[in-house]
Amino acid sequence: MITVAQLFDLRHTLAGQYLSGFEYPWQALDSIKEWILSLGQQLGEDYTQVSPQVWVHNTAKIAPTAYLGAPCIIGAGTEVRHCAFIRGSALVGENCVVGNSVELKNVILFDNVQVPHYNYVGDSILGYKSHMGAGSLTSNVKSDKTLVVVKDGGTHIPTGRKKFGAMVGDFVEVGCNSVLNPGTVIGRGSSIYPTSCVRGVVPADSIWKTGGVVVPKK
Repeated sequence: MITVAQLFDLRHTLAGQYLSGFEYPWQALDSIKEWILSLGQQLGEDYTQVSPQVWVHNTAKIAPTAYLGAPCIIGAGTEVRHCAFIRGSALVGENCVVGNSVELKNVILFDNVQVPHYNYVGDSILGYKSHMGAGSLTSNVKSDKTLVVVKDGGTHIPTGRKKFGAMVGDFVEVGCNSVLNPGTVIGRGSSIYPTSCVRGVVPADSIWKTGGVVVPKK
């Protein structure tokens, strides 16, 4: 359950056509910057280029203390709150919440994603209506700096990437103060207990419990 088609409903993002060209979602991380630059030039009058290579929908709410680094696109109805730090190479979809002290870098956030409190999301993709609890984050570089491998049971898939946070499927709930280790993939509809340290592949419609015990949702 780790392919683009298995994790995401591509109707809920401006990146649908882009992502459809990849089997695995992490393959899209290499070219997010270039793709955003291209897409930005095609956006209509509903978007305003508020600074070079930064496009914001006219209905989005951007706090005066938020930092929007280039290139990025902020979708309709999205709220970027005080002291949010968007470093660049970020597509934030419609009706999202990017909260206080949240940091984004090289990411795609589908529509209706919430990263509302003290989150770091880097080199990652968050699916439709996924939610990161307060203080939860993606760890995108291994401590030994080796290339990230996605581990799905006994199957190991090399990614060729040094930086790779997490692929979070549609409707996923990540509990407060959890860490998604490099190469984590969470299937659609799954939930992560608070304060978890998650690694590998979490199947769809599952619960990651304390100690890494994974059970199906009932």
